[in-house]
Amino acid sequence: MSSEKQLREEILERVARLYALRTQNQAFVPGKSKVHYAGRVFDEKEMQAMVDSVLDFWLTLGRRGNRFVSDFLAMTGMKYGLVVNSGSSANLVAVSALCSPNIPRPMVPGDEVITTALAFPTTLNPILQNGLVPVFVDVEEDTYNIDASKLEQALSERTRAVMFAHTLGNPAQMDVIMEFARKYDLYVIEDTCDALDSFYKGKRCGTFGDLSTYSFYAAHHITMGEGGALLTNSPQIYRQALSIRDWGRACYCQTGEENPNGACGHRFDQHFEGLPDGYDHKYVYSNIGYNLKPLDIQCAMGVEQLKKLPEFTKKRKEHFDRLYDGLRKHEAYFVLPRALEGAEPSWFSMPLTVRDGGAFSRKDIVTHLENRGIETRMLFAGNVLRQPAYRHIRHRVSGGLVNTEKVFNGTFFIGVYPGLTDEMLAYVIDTIDQFIAGV
Repeated sequence: MSSEKQLREEILERVARLYALRTQNQAFVPGKSKVHYAGRVFDEKEMQAMVDSVLDFWLTLGRRGNRFVSDFLAMTGMKYGLVVNSGSSANLVAVSALCSPNIPRPMVPGDEVITTALAFPTTLNPILQNGLVPVFVDVEEDTYNIDASKLEQALSERTRAVMFAHTLGNPAQMDVIMEFARKYDLYVIEDTCDALDSFYKGKRCGTFGDLSTYSFYAAHHITMGEGGALLTNSPQIYRQALSIRDWGRACYCQTGEENPNGACGHRFDQHFEGLPDGYDHKYVYSNIGYNLKPLDIQCAMGVEQLKKLPEFTKKRKEHFDRLYDGLRKHEAYFVLPRALEGAEPSWFSMPLTVRDGGAFSRKDIVTHLENRGIETRMLFAGNVLRQPAYRHIRHRVSGGLVNTEKVFNGTFFIGVYPGLTDEMLAYVIDTIDQFIAGV
């Protein structure tokens, strides 16, 4: 009779064979095959890791989650981290941790957070959910990032933080932003969901501020299908973030902790105001929290994806450069993206802005591309204040949103992700060339 080890090896070997079977004879047919703007890129290693996790039948977050966090911290050089079920949850936990009454200087309802209206909604939502007031400044026209020259103008006596994304993987002006934050003792939250493996002046994006957040959705730089992470160098902030992710409890024991007296050794001998003497520490709640954990099976995939990140980044840069060089001749029609001096973007995608008063509209070009199998996307919410859900939120606008409006009306993006091929990229360039020739 086969041992469990033998059976596992046979199962995993068959998984590899299944992957090979599924991926053979995949040919790109221009005009018929889809050119996706993003997508998962994996091989048999991810499939085997996830099947191996299923065979363990550990149904919640466990050792593979610990392994992913350890590997992620080693890569980034940050001290503390946790995984969550999405980048959106990472943003919620990050802002909520800075509002926890258990840190020395918590933000409170009515405090202001400087941010941009050019955003994915879940960068903004945690500000609103915590009763804070977003203060919107404009973005730069061609980097699509927060305009750091406008930060001073946006400041008020209620300003407590700056929160922004490195848009589409393009690093924001972090030296200026951090100097501003230090000058006025402000928190900085870097939404790095689209910018994993991007650098600014030799320093990794996500390692400048008090907190950084990441998304591992299927479209992102690496994927767990769904999933996200939060990193910080502050033990105080980390403890509150962990609490908020795990129902708000004060206890930091792992799920399934084997020591009956808890990891701290003091599960039943602590004293808390208003609670009976020796109340079980696992059921003491120090924050208003949630259950935002991912599954271990997702982290099993993440461990393998993280190993591939350097090659993924290399491909993204190559694909961006190929498209940029191919479309440079059309600068009369498009604003091409710009990276700041010293920035090394790991591009999530390539944004293009149709110039005002041109021979065609954004609708014209994206319809042309989509009809020929080339996926496009808007730059997220554009101007989020124009969206139905946000028209009546409490907020302040500082200095106008001229460039944000240009993006709202004229910007779209196309893919550069590692799953694209030279043939696909050539087809994208040729399709845009044909469109321009016809206007």
